[in-house]
Amino acid sequence: MSGKHFNVHEVGCCIKYFIFGFNIIFWLLGVAFLSVALWAWSEKGVLSNISSITDLGGFDPVWLFLVVGGVMFVLGFAGCIGALRENSFLLKFFSVFLGIIFFLELTTGVLAFVFKDWIKDQLKFFINNNIRAYRDDIDLQNLIDFTQEYWECCGAFGPEDWNLNIYFNCTDTNLSREKCGVPFSCCTKDPAEDVINTQCGYDIRAKAVSDSEQKTFIYTKGCVPQFEKWLQENLTVVAGIFIGIALLQIFGICLAQNLLSDIEAVRESW
Repeated sequence: MSGKHFNVHEVGCCIKYFIFGFNIIFWLLGVAFLSVALWAWSEKGVLSNISSITDLGGFDPVWLFLVVGGVMFVLGFAGCIGALRENSFLLKFFSVFLGIIFFLELTTGVLAFVFKDWIKDQLKFFINNNIRAYRDDIDLQNLIDFTQEYWECCGAFGPEDWNLNIYFNCTDTNLSREKCGVPFSCCTKDPAEDVINTQCGYDIRAKAVSDSEQKTFIYTKGCVPQFEKWLQENLTVVAGIFIGIALLQIFGICLAQNLLSDIEAVRESW
């Protein structure tokens, strides 16, 4: 009796469970980001008053957690369930979504290189807009303070940019104790001080001192030029990170497409 031999295709378990394991970590990170964002909004009372989202004049850092967490959650869910259940639709969605993100990153990088001056102007506008809203949101305030301390800068292009804030400007109508001052994050740090002096920037711009004398008390360079300097000094590291992320995305797309081919081959063999 002659036997019939069938060419049976099987889905590669290694690829399947590698995609599943990688994406479940990605999905959990997305859940963590979203949880932090919702907790932050809950603490600020935004969830009980949704209309207050539009009240902030500057950038709310919580949006960064929401967007990044949302993207990670959707991608992780599609990749995780798509691989585990061998769902072609979710795997195709995962590949296309990841491809769109890769294309947007590539386009943003090219445009940022071509339109450097425009990006610089937009960065100045963004920082100045957030300077105006410095006291309006505690998360934004912490973000600005961290930025100025990390890059040892003050304002977008210098301490005078703090005239844009109603609490720090030098106008006669300003009755704030912080008038003609700068935030403490603009102050130069004394290694001998263990406690941060939050009043170190009071009246600093009201004093008739030269720039060289002012440097002993506060940072006189703006955050835009300091960011450019930091970017030039760390260009290799930044480029390496972006290339690594791009390769990881391409690797993910290739794995998903490989798994899709296996699934379709198994279905055709039936």
